[in-house]
Amino acid sequence: MAITPPAPGGTRRGVLPAVMLALATVVSAVASLNTAVPSIARDTGATQTQLAWIIDAYALVFAALLLLGGAVGDRYGRRRALAAGLAVFGAGSAAAMLASDPGWLIAMRGVLGVGAALVMPATLSTITATFPAERRTRAVGAWAGVAGASAIFGLLVSGGLLEAWSWRSVFALNVALSVVALAATLAVVPESADAAAPRLDVAGALITVAGLGAGVYSVIEAPAEGWTSARTLLGLAVAVLVLAGFVAWELRRPNPLLDPRLFRVRAFSAGALSLTVQFFAFFGFVFVVLQYMQLVRGDSALLAAVGLLPMAVTMMPFARGAAPRLAARAGARPVVVAGLALVAAGMLVLSRLDEGSGYWTLLAGLIPLGAGMGLAMPPATAAVTDALPPEKQGVGSAMNDLARELGGALGIAVLGSLVQSAYRANLDPEGLPAPAAEQARTSLATAARLGPDVAAQARAAFADGMHVAFLSAAVALTVTAAVVAVLLRRPASRDGEVPGTDTDPSRARTNLLA
Repeated sequence: MAITPPAPGGTRRGVLPAVMLALATVVSAVASLNTAVPSIARDTGATQTQLAWIIDAYALVFAALLLLGGAVGDRYGRRRALAAGLAVFGAGSAAAMLASDPGWLIAMRGVLGVGAALVMPATLSTITATFPAERRTRAVGAWAGVAGASAIFGLLVSGGLLEAWSWRSVFALNVALSVVALAATLAVVPESADAAAPRLDVAGALITVAGLGAGVYSVIEAPAEGWTSARTLLGLAVAVLVLAGFVAWELRRPNPLLDPRLFRVRAFSAGALSLTVQFFAFFGFVFVVLQYMQLVRGDSALLAAVGLLPMAVTMMPFARGAAPRLAARAGARPVVVAGLALVAAGMLVLSRLDEGSGYWTLLAGLIPLGAGMGLAMPPATAAVTDALPPEKQGVGSAMNDLARELGGALGIAVLGSLVQSAYRANLDPEGLPAPAAEQARTSLATAARLGPDVAAQARAAFADGMHVAFLSAAVALTVTAAVVAVLLRRPASRDGEVPGTDTDPSRARTNLLA
C-alpha cells in the first residue's frame, strides 16, 4: 500500500474531522429529503410515483455502485475518490436547486448517488490506511458513530430549514457541506492506494445497476401500470434474469465485486438477510410516515422530524449496550430473532394509524421499532463479519454497507408503491370530473388542493395504504425472523471453505449504523 504524506500542515488529527464531514455529507442525504416530500409535491406537482423516484434514485444508485466505488478508491487513490465524489455530489446538489420539474430532480438525485458511492467507502479506507493500529480502533469507532448520527442529523436540520425556506434549501446545505468537505480533503487528507488492488469489475457493476434498476422501476411504476400488467411482470422478469446473469458473471471472475459463493455460509446469509429486511422496513417506514405526519396529521416539517426522535433515542442504548451483552451471553440467534420480532410488533402497531390517530399511537409503534433495530443490528452485523476469516473482513464490512443501502432502496420502492396502490384503489372522489379525479389519485398533496371533501377522502385513503404497507412489512420481518432462526441454529461457523478472494482487511468498510 502506497501512502503519500498529507498536504503541508496536514496532520492525522485533521484527517479524521475531514473524512467525518465527508461521511456526514453523504449519509445525511439518505434521509434528509424525506421531510421535504410534501413541499416538493406542492411546488412541482410531482405524483406519488415521482416522489418515490426522487427519494429512491439516490438510495438505488448509491447501493448499486457502492462496491465499485470502494474498488475505485482502493485502486486509484482514496483521496482522489473522496475529492471526485464530493465534487460530483456538490455539483449535483447545485443543479437540483434549479429544478422546476420532478424529472430533473430524479436525475440529479441519481447523480448524487454516484458521488456518495465514491465517498462513503473512501472515508473508512482512508482511516485504516492513515492511522496506526493503536489509534485505528478509536478512529473507526468515531466513524461508526458519525455514520449513525448523520441520518438523524439530516432529518432534523432539513426540518429546520423547511421552517424558514423552501425544499431547495436542503440541496443548498448539501452544496455547502460538500464545498467545506472538499476543501478539507484537499488540505489535509493523504493519498493512499492499494498497489495490489485487482482490476475493476465494471461490467459486474453495470449488470447490477441494470438488474436493480429494472426491478425498482417495475415496483415503483406498478401502482399506475397495475401489478399484474404485462409491463410490470416483464420488468420484474427482466430484473430476475439480469441479476441471475450477475451471479453467473461473478462466479467466473477471479476477483468479483461480491462472490455469490459467500452465501453458502449460513451465518453470513443470515446476517445479510436480517440487515436488508430491517432497513427495508426502516427506510420504507420513514418515507411513508413523514408524509403521513405532514399531509394527514398536519405537522410541520420540523415537528415531524422531532416526532421520530423517540425511535433513535430507544435504538441507541439497545445497540450500544443491551444487544452486545445479550449476544455474548445467549448468542446471536435469540437476540436477532427477538429484535426482528420487536420491529414487526412496532410495524403492526403503526399499521393501525389513521387520519384521526393521536401521537401516542405513533409513539407506541416507534418505541418497539427502535428497540428492535437496536437489538437486531449489532449481532446481525457481527454474524456477517464473524462468519468470514480475517483476510475476508473487507468483504464482510462491504456486505454490511450494501445490505443497508439495498434494503433501504427496496423499502422505499415497495412500501411506497403499496401505499400508492391502496390510495388509488380507495380514493373515489364524487362530483369531480374524471380528469380531476385522476389527478387527485396521483398524490395526496394534489388531492389536498381540490377541496376539503376530497382532501378528507384522500387522507383516509392514504391511511388505508399505510395499513397495507406496514402490515406487509410486519409479515416480511416475521418471515425473516423465522428464516434467521433456522440459519443460525448452529454457532457462527464456516459451512465449508470460504471462497478465496484477495481482500485486505485494511480496506474494510464497516457498517452504517453499528
